[in-house]
Amino acid sequence: MLETIYVINPTCTAHLNHGIDDAVAPLRLKGGPKIETVMLASAGPAIESQGDSDAVAPLVVERVRQLAARPGAAAFVVACFCDPGLHAAREVTQLPVFGIGESGLLAAMTVGQRVGVLSILPSSVPRHWRMYGAMGIADRIGGDRPVGIGVVELESRPDAVDRLVEEGVWLRDSAQCEVLVLGCAGMAPFEAELSRRIGIPVLDPVRAAAAAALGRVLLARPAARGGH
Repeated sequence: MLETIYVINPTCTAHLNHGIDDAVAPLRLKGGPKIETVMLASAGPAIESQGDSDAVAPLVVERVRQLAARPGAAAFVVACFCDPGLHAAREVTQLPVFGIGESGLLAAMTVGQRVGVLSILPSSVPRHWRMYGAMGIADRIGGDRPVGIGVVELESRPDAVDRLVEEGVWLRDSAQCEVLVLGCAGMAPFEAELSRRIGIPVLDPVRAAAAAALGRVLLARPAARGGH
């Protein structure tokens, strides 16, 4: 039976779901597991505060519980940078559960010593720093800069990329960051352009988490476990 990796968008925003789906499209390999993007219709349109994150966490956990019972379920990705419900979700299934915040930051630390994060609103930054502290990586974070644009607005704001470039250049030059992580799943479509314009690696955490899930699933296959 073909395995399925479920990428959970913990919002009800359709265009965000499309962006996430496009971001993981290169990981849909011939013969590889299916990667399915799932939207939470009962969730809010965006996660922009600690309250938003706390409110949606039980919905994420319940969806993981439901999907884990499906035949072929192999792994899960929580597609919000603050990783709502991540640790509780790991308690309701033995299947691997990845958060894009955790995965994106860990991937970035394999690219550069000093990591910068591009966030949406100023209200995002305190909860991100709590995550860095909990992960024990605060001394590797050179800065976390908000662009002042909400999740739902990112796609429609003509100045979104320019604002991201402006803050990315600040992190590169003033904070000496060697690699940047996009601090919102809604920024996924901008990864390539931002890398080019800022001039240092910019990582989309959605892809980082989905790639980690893909690797885990492929390596769990019998041939992979027994190979040399």
